Amino acid sequence: MTDIADRETADATASEVRTSDSSVKSPAQTSVQSADSTNQMAGESVELGEADGLGSMFAGFPRSRHEAEPWLDTFVNENRFTIAVFFPFVGAIMLLGSAEGWSFLPEFLQFNPPLILFGTVVMAAPLIVGVLPTIGRRALFGIGLLMSYTYFIEYVGVTTGWPYGEFIYGVSLGPMIAGIPAALPVFFLPIVVNAYLLCVLLLGDRAASRLVRLVVVIPAVVTMDVVLDPAAVSLGFWSYEGGGLFYDVPLSNYAGWVLSATVAVGILDFTFDRPALARRLSQCDFMLDDLVSFVILWGGINVWFGNWVAAAVGAVFGLALLRTKRFDAGLLVPSWGLYIPQVENRDS
Repeated sequence: MTDIADRETADATASEVRTSDSSVKSPAQTSVQSADSTNQMAGESVELGEADGLGSMFAGFPRSRHEAEPWLDTFVNENRFTIAVFFPFVGAIMLLGSAEGWSFLPEFLQFNPPLILFGTVVMAAPLIVGVLPTIGRRALFGIGLLMSYTYFIEYVGVTTGWPYGEFIYGVSLGPMIAGIPAALPVFFLPIVVNAYLLCVLLLGDRAASRLVRLVVVIPAVVTMDVVLDPAAVSLGFWSYEGGGLFYDVPLSNYAGWVLSATVAVGILDFTFDRPALARRLSQCDFMLDDLVSFVILWGGINVWFGNWVAAAVGAVFGLALLRTKRFDAGLLVPSWGLYIPQVENRDS
């Protein structure tokens, strides 16, 4: 039955994952295109402009999902440099300053849990906003399953040492529940979704096969941890009893990630609307900007600590982003200030 379902959606998925290389879209064009389908379905358009003060900002806030989706698209799209480049760069400086005890960083800012969580959410905003229009009841159920699994497997890992190996947290990542960070899904889920979307783009027509998707995406998720874990251990986020062969990370950790990646990718693939994700990917240039942040933040930290293999793997993800043509030169152009859109010409 799975094969039959795959064949039924193969043509749609294959055509939708192709990215358009024939033209370069401006930020305004991107935000308008990503909102077009929503606006047309509602039978009316949402006109957006830049807020020129607090009054217009609050008056122009979206009041419905119909208004919120294009508003969020425009907000993220017009602030791509700030979100995808500035935030991870500053985050790397603050994390390194906290770990190395740099004097310029006040003590209350060192490994500050609210700041760590805030920065993570901001960098994940392009992914969240990009995926949001594709979320239905089935996907919400899948997200619930993913969150439940995240808490469950981490609790098992902390209390038993299986499947990742014996480890302890060394830095507070916010409120704890039964010895694990309450915000853990905020850190874990973007890794899975980013790897999934990147592989769908790179696979092209081959992404129509569920077997191919699973075989490619699961190792991609594990490989992302090859970048993340050595940097996190070097910072002191957590540590493994007895260290490990790979920059103090034991090989058992990656065996555990194979298990977690298999479960998480399976849930994602079976519960999310793949054709809808493919359509959204073809329209939304910023959808993988969180992966850009990942490469800058964790790649930079690995370079600082001399974790050269991990840094090189991070660079490979950067090259993969270049191949998808999502990391364009415009993303590196600094933008000053924060662009706040407002809904215009509202009837009431």
